[in-house]
Amino acid sequence: QVQLVESGGGLVQAGGSLRLSCAASGSIFSINSMGWYRQAPGKQRELVAAITSGGTNYADSVKGRFTISRDNAKNTMDLQMNSLKPEDTAVYYCTANVRVSVWRRYDDYWGQGTQVTVSS
Repeated sequence: QVQLVESGGGLVQAGGSLRLSCAASGSIFSINSMGWYRQAPGKQRELVAAITSGGTNYADSVKGRFTISRDNAKNTMDLQMNSLKPEDTAVYYCTANVRVSVWRRYDDYWGQGTQVTVSS
């Protein structure tokens, strides 16, 4: 019913920048929060950044380097990543808390993920 598609991943040298995008489509009545998670090999998935109507939240490891933004009219979300480090290498996942109708509760949906690789 709801699809999330990420784009913008790739290979970049340390110190470089990438911009990830996420587009939500399908039977969307409203979106509460949206966010980005990442998972590096052998590690648990972790929150990178989240955005709601009340503001933004960042992992300590990315504060000052990453910026999350959202276009509510288009149901899209971006993550601008600057000053990238090798430890930022991971698969990045888009997530959204979506309500498909006024009669349904909010549920979490996930994208397939996009690889970000930062070389030293």
